[in-house]
Amino acid sequence: MAQVSGTLITRNYSNFRGVDFSNKEVSLTRSPDSLNMWIDYKNSLGKCIETRPDIELVSSFDNTIYGLFFYKVGNTEMFIVHSGTKLYKMVGNTKTELFTGMKPARSQSFIFNNIFYIKDGINYLKYDGDTISEVVGYIPTTSIARKPQGGGTIYEDVNMLSAWRKNTFVGDGESTVYYLDSKGLDGVSPIVKVNDVALLPEAEFTYDLIEGTVTFAQAPAEPYTDGQANVEITYKKTVAGYSDRIKKCTLLTVFDNRVFFSGNQDYPNTVWHSSLNDPSYCSDLDYYNEGLDLSPVKSMVAGNNALWVFKEPSQANTAVFYHNPIIDAEYGKVYPSSHSNISTGCVATAINFNDDIVFFSDRGMEAINGDITTEQVIAHRSSLIDAKLLDENNYKDMILEEWEGYLLIIVGSKIYLADSRKMYTNETHKEYEFFYWKVSEEITYTMVKDGILYFGTDTGIYSFTNDSNNRNITSYWITPDDEFNYPHYQKTTNKRGCVIDMDGNKIYLFVIKENNQLDFINEYNTSGKSYVVARIKEKKWKSIKLGFVSNKPFKLYSFTLEAYVGGYIKR
Repeated sequence: MAQVSGTLITRNYSNFRGVDFSNKEVSLTRSPDSLNMWIDYKNSLGKCIETRPDIELVSSFDNTIYGLFFYKVGNTEMFIVHSGTKLYKMVGNTKTELFTGMKPARSQSFIFNNIFYIKDGINYLKYDGDTISEVVGYIPTTSIARKPQGGGTIYEDVNMLSAWRKNTFVGDGESTVYYLDSKGLDGVSPIVKVNDVALLPEAEFTYDLIEGTVTFAQAPAEPYTDGQANVEITYKKTVAGYSDRIKKCTLLTVFDNRVFFSGNQDYPNTVWHSSLNDPSYCSDLDYYNEGLDLSPVKSMVAGNNALWVFKEPSQANTAVFYHNPIIDAEYGKVYPSSHSNISTGCVATAINFNDDIVFFSDRGMEAINGDITTEQVIAHRSSLIDAKLLDENNYKDMILEEWEGYLLIIVGSKIYLADSRKMYTNETHKEYEFFYWKVSEEITYTMVKDGILYFGTDTGIYSFTNDSNNRNITSYWITPDDEFNYPHYQKTTNKRGCVIDMDGNKIYLFVIKENNQLDFINEYNTSGKSYVVARIKEKKWKSIKLGFVSNKPFKLYSFTLEAYVGGYIKR
């Protein structure tokens, strides 16, 4: 056997990729223990790992932030803030209360025709920059071309968001009693027009709410054009629970120019949608039950030309469904529910991350991988952080946000950053590289505007800032245990063989040997330098790792460590 004692081994640590909390053998490009470090591809061009941005207070609020949205009307840019039970408009530093009575839970919003819509599980509101109100449902014409005695053609479906309906009739010049297409009407007078002229109740017509009839004092004449409707009757008939089917929904997503709703605890596996280009019209027939079991829908995601619906695990072994739009000869465009072959359920939420449809199961981040027309398989994406992420108390209440090419998985004050630009092959599938942050506030909501990440807390709105002059952030990078290719031999470092390319002030360097023996090496200030030479003289160690720690921002590009191989390890 060749003599190894005295051999000089040179280690170069560079091209850092992220953390590895798997408790397995860790690559030298990753850290088994790192905090508040990342790769800033925009400002540092991905050349190093560095301390994360600091947070700064944007605006204080007295109650928890449950919704944070951006809305622009004309030249006025504003934040819409859901705090506690109130909704505010914030322009600059000026807050204006818009509405009170919000549900103290996370809300969701969308903008249609430059009108802002928001839902919270109780309310469904719209705001145009001046006036805020409950969404007033479109009044459908449920029957057209009816004769006074009834009949005609069924035209539009009942709108669950409106108690009002409309019928049109063709007058015959003789009949005075007109039969509506429903009975048992609400206790308000119908609105009656003949040839677009409104008639006065009691004076020009009477009505029977129980029978659903309108009796004219004088029979409406025949229309000027044969067969053209000239009588219009609008009446009110409330169906108990109809509006709550939409208002109680806590999930929404926009897909194919329609708004899809779900998350109603009374209908846990049901998805509804609005009509085309009209968020105020939700037909009582436009709904889909996702599977036969009642396991609740946890998230809806648009992607790959489909709407994906993720449910909690169930004994039915069908947890992921998808909807592709098709044209039906009778009903027009419909969205039939198709179940995938994926039995792994979603316990938290899901997102379309750069066309990668991912959801979070009780095993971590899963991605849909495969052709939905032939097979559906999932690929795990979070092996590097599962050991830590799955141990979070609020794992099922996580928040997902895409920012700077990262997917931020936020659990309370912890942030796991999945890097879209760096993936690796784990056996047969791709997985993400990750970084790990911890901030001083519990995050309750997030929003990205103009590249700036804003987040809500129990006390107000914060954002990340790169103001390096005022940052005081504890950040560190610990290298993996390194045996220098000779696990059974003792090693001794070359005190002139540690060169570190880094930048920052008050960077503390530690050496950690087996049995967690910690040695402080020195404090470094690299201002005006591109590297430092660390005098590390550690003897008779089996494995070694270095720790770079600072409470000021620093950057780490690479470093080299040399060691001589000694004799066999003795017990």
